Amino acid sequence: MDTTPPTRSPCPPGACDCGRETLQDLRILLLTRLEEKRLLERLENLQSLADLEHMQRKLYENLGIRLRISPSFNEVRTMRGFTIQIDDLPGLCRKTRQSIPAAIRRALERQPEIAYRLLDAHDLLRDA
Repeated sequence: MDTTPPTRSPCPPGACDCGRETLQDLRILLLTRLEEKRLLERLENLQSLADLEHMQRKLYENLGIRLRISPSFNEVRTMRGFTIQIDDLPGLCRKTRQSIPAAIRRALERQPEIAYRLLDAHDLLRDA
């Protein structure tokens, strides 16, 4: 019996620029809409910087998504002051590319200690 894991259904033509047709690494297709909801919920409920780093590793290992989070070059006054960048990855839907940073920002707003640890990890006092 040959069982293949469910894959993400394609976006409607013209609605997305994910480049699904040119995929070489098919891991990203394992992120179905249901799994995406679970991922976003998990990202919104981060508890610590270690938890965030763990999720970054898992995103890369399981789906090939490289996620970088750093303070912007200007002051960080709100959670919008963090740069959350996802490397271009064929097959990653445009909406998902926007949803992941939004979920992380909500987690940072809910748990500001994570934001403080991020600032400490990036040398908060580098210019002092």
